Amino acid sequence: MVRATEAGRHRVVVVGAGFGGLWAIKSLKGAPADIIVIDQRNHHLFQPLLYQVATASLAPSEIAWPIRSMLHDRRDVSTILATVTGVDVEGRAVQLADGSAIPYDTLILATGARHGYFGHDEWEEFAPGLKTIEDATAIRGRILAAFEAAERETDPVRQQALLTFAIIGAGPTGVELAGTIADLAHDTLPRDFRAVDTHRTKVLLVEAGPKVLNGYPDALSSYAKSALEKLGVEVCLGDPVTQIERGAITFGERRVEARTIVWAAGVRASPAAQWLGTAADRNGRILVEPDLSVPGHPEIFAIGDTVSVKAPNGSPVPGIAPAAKQEGAFVGETIRRRLAGKAEPTPFRYHHQGSLAQIGKRKAVIDFGRIRLRGAVAWWLWGIAHIYFLVGVRARLSVALNWLWIYTRNQRAARLITQPKGEAALD
Repeated sequence: MVRATEAGRHRVVVVGAGFGGLWAIKSLKGAPADIIVIDQRNHHLFQPLLYQVATASLAPSEIAWPIRSMLHDRRDVSTILATVTGVDVEGRAVQLADGSAIPYDTLILATGARHGYFGHDEWEEFAPGLKTIEDATAIRGRILAAFEAAERETDPVRQQALLTFAIIGAGPTGVELAGTIADLAHDTLPRDFRAVDTHRTKVLLVEAGPKVLNGYPDALSSYAKSALEKLGVEVCLGDPVTQIERGAITFGERRVEARTIVWAAGVRASPAAQWLGTAADRNGRILVEPDLSVPGHPEIFAIGDTVSVKAPNGSPVPGIAPAAKQEGAFVGETIRRRLAGKAEPTPFRYHHQGSLAQIGKRKAVIDFGRIRLRGAVAWWLWGIAHIYFLVGVRARLSVALNWLWIYTRNQRAARLITQPKGEAALD
């Protein structure tokens, strides 16, 4: 039950407790408003490290924290675990799956995105994407189950298919997944299996574009490609995937049998634009005003992966955590100033703080603009940056110790197949 707001107090409803939603709430601390945060999961997720759960490097509890625990000292904030199904724009209420509605004076939509398959949604069954803890544990189960099945397979062709992993999309997530799976197969698992040589594992990184890490400088992109190939990853550029079926993918003129396929090629925004009946880009992201409000509805804001925003140089603002944080803080400050009767901030301006991507367990690339790093030094800085942004001392220590153990001992402690019987199995 959500407590009633005090008489005369403004009610702000925040849908989504990701980076954007939480930073909006943080920015509203002390404002004369009651805040209600609604999320369909009870935890905030540090998505930049989600791939490490999928590849058995970290446990889910090390990168996710209960929303209520994170906000327990904010008496102005109430939390609802529910699924939003729509917005009554005229009545100013958020509609929930159980038929109830939550009224608002100001609404912030920070509903995120899911994987997008460019019109081939039927591919999702065979090539899951990576956006949630459930996605990560399911992919982890598929990866580990493939090695287990290969251990028992006597037919060499079928065994090689089990040892072939295809990652579609060579952005940061695809690069990080490919490198970590290669490390897992070549460094962690060989001593644990008897009948199968895990060094025979083949990891394919398939990208329709001409380079890995599109958006990074060419020198860093070339280094990343070379580093992946040294890990044993086969990088396939310039050919889009034209077919995904159970146990195989087709790209260009080539069909490859791969029993484990992971999608890291594209995303599609939540249906927030449909809820509002407002304009969106081809990926479903709301086309917002310069102050991140929805056109025609100054009382509704949208942030994070839910929106399409231009950076000062005219390029799209990337769908990364720092961008969502900046947008959330901007919207929170805008609402605070409105409530105080002050002039609102200037239009939102995104400040790029740099791009980072890990390549295996000892290398990374970092682009800070004028400063560009690669190799082991970049890996250490990548690790420090990610540990810094984790929530709580316990999580930081746990992740740091896990990485140190992987770095020195080549062991990953989170190698658990946790799906119900049959789900992780490969038929």
